[in-house]
Amino acid sequence: MRVRNVKNKDEILAQSHHVILNYKDYCNKWNKLFQNNNPIYLEIGPGKCKHLYLQAKEHPDINYIGLEQNASIVAIALSKMEEELDNLILINANANEIDSIFDHEIDLLFLNFSDPWPKKRHAKRRLTSLEFLNKYDSIFKDKCYIYQKTDNMGLFEYSLMSYSEKGYKIKDISLDYHQREDKDNIMTEYEEKFSKKGQPIYMVKVEK
Repeated sequence: MRVRNVKNKDEILAQSHHVILNYKDYCNKWNKLFQNNNPIYLEIGPGKCKHLYLQAKEHPDINYIGLEQNASIVAIALSKMEEELDNLILINANANEIDSIFDHEIDLLFLNFSDPWPKKRHAKRRLTSLEFLNKYDSIFKDKCYIYQKTDNMGLFEYSLMSYSEKGYKIKDISLDYHQREDKDNIMTEYEEKFSKKGQPIYMVKVEK
């Protein structure tokens, strides 16, 4: 999906209460930044942050961090937020840096509608590749807990194999998640789009 370039994106990010520019300075210190010891939930690739924003608004006793590599998307996300939330932080960085940003302090990881990178030569870029799962080992506080949703069956099957190879156990799974009518589900922009088209949403929660 092509995203419009926000010309003053750097200025928008620099002035936002929600964006942390010197994010590596807070490795192993994120609870100090939030000024509490509440759990920290991380989403990689939150896009325009609808899901993350609504999660933070609904659960003020949980801290939320979004890691998004596209600065224009972060700027757009900020413009859509109705109010500032003390339990929501955004980081403009590449996911490859994740193990230098967090050190055993994340309680749950959201992977919502990640890029499937369908070509075999790009498999290592998938956020559920063994390369990324190895990085995640060092970011989790205690148990490794991942909550994934996608519309892409190929990515879903690949992810299940990766989880199994890394010793994750499936705690919950659905091949058509919206058939459950889960009242607690907070949808992303992509999820709403695909659901309206009648596409099944694949969901899995894994733990190790």
